[in-house]
Amino acid sequence: MREFWYHFTNGLFGENPVLKLMIGLCSVLAVSVRVDNCLGMGAAVIFVLTCSSLVISLIRNFVPNEVRIPIFIVVISTFTTIVDLIMKAYLPPLSKAMGIFIPLIVVNCIIMARAEAFASRKPPLHAVADALGMGVGYTLVITAIGIVRELFGYGEILSHPVFPSSFQGMMAMVLPPGAFLLIGIYIAILNWSLRRGK
Repeated sequence: MREFWYHFTNGLFGENPVLKLMIGLCSVLAVSVRVDNCLGMGAAVIFVLTCSSLVISLIRNFVPNEVRIPIFIVVISTFTTIVDLIMKAYLPPLSKAMGIFIPLIVVNCIIMARAEAFASRKPPLHAVADALGMGVGYTLVITAIGIVRELFGYGEILSHPVFPSSFQGMMAMVLPPGAFLLIGIYIAILNWSLRRGK
């Protein structure tokens, strides 16, 4: 249980995919304008990452080294297709808002990196712990960015007005540079808190 917790918390702080590894930024910049988009994308990444890591870990000893990457892509694309079809069927507005970024989970650096570097070399329980940690870490960061961008860009949270109707949104928060700025601020906060903790 201690190792499970270690691998899980590593994805939150030690190797956070956005703030430490700096991977998967394309979807962070594009989707994090609204909080509901962030939560939907985070849930999709957690599902695909966890399920694909579990399957890859289970079949790791049976996959020839020469074809491991194509096999990983097939596994990841299977779960990505499941998420995409479920969102189109039950959450069409969210699916439309996220557009191409749900199908692009197949080639998301976070998913591929964890499949290659971790799930293909570790037992299933450790692979699931790592996948959950990475997925939750990604979701927390993208949601934290989305809250600030939606609040100061539109004056809303989850499409509910927070500021008076006279509020003029900050255009920088609606555009990708606002997300870059927030990522930099969050990296500084995380590094400061980790150093202080030591």
